[in-house]
Amino acid sequence: MPYKEIDDAVELAKMGKGSLVSSIVTPCDKEAKEYVIGAACMHGRILVLNESCAKESTGHGSPMPLLTHGGPGRAGGGEEMGGKRGVLHYLQRTAIQGHPTTITAITEQFQIGAAMPEANPHVFRKHFEELVIGETVFTHKHTVTEADIVNFANVSGDNFYAHMDATSLEGTIFEQRVAHGYFLLSKAAGLFVDPKKGPVLLNYGVDEARFTKPVYPGTTIGVRFTVKEKVDQEKRSEDDIAKGL
Repeated sequence: MPYKEIDDAVELAKMGKGSLVSSIVTPCDKEAKEYVIGAACMHGRILVLNESCAKESTGHGSPMPLLTHGGPGRAGGGEEMGGKRGVLHYLQRTAIQGHPTTITAITEQFQIGAAMPEANPHVFRKHFEELVIGETVFTHKHTVTEADIVNFANVSGDNFYAHMDATSLEGTIFEQRVAHGYFLLSKAAGLFVDPKKGPVLLNYGVDEARFTKPVYPGTTIGVRFTVKEKVDQEKRSEDDIAKGL
């Protein structure tokens, strides 16, 4: 579509009152920016084509699964169908309200505030099919000492000043020497693990572990170890053993 100036191109592109995609071919990034800012309100996607991307271009561009293709185009929910995001527009979604214990049972994922019955026997003594989402191991307590900090520093090699040098804490958030975050994780494992051989094979990893506040010598720690979710792993072969997470 011929035009004289960028403003003219923007005006022409907006005359359709909305489309899925518009393309501009230009080697000038400044002109491309002016066009995109001016015309974006009427297009779900804008392709900027130049010599750097022309070889791999499909012409008018393609929907991409990691991009939100919006705009006034009539595609599902105001979005062009790009990968998995597009599939979601074909699905009915329903919000569920209720007590956390009830929602835990419905979703099969532990919800904060749901009942946490004490596991008996220990969850490490149970097979996958015996575990109940929400059942919890409440461990004994441990009081952190300076000896814990020193011993962990010697084993790990982590001699960061906040753990080892009480004279260097001026101007920091720490009031005294602070325990290593990874010591706390290690000690937590020592508290909640049932050591005897049983159905549990290994620790698969830790999700969303954060160290949000300092733990000083004299602080008493404990663990609530809850069955959050059960994922039955598919067998890779006929002779593969059954596994679950």
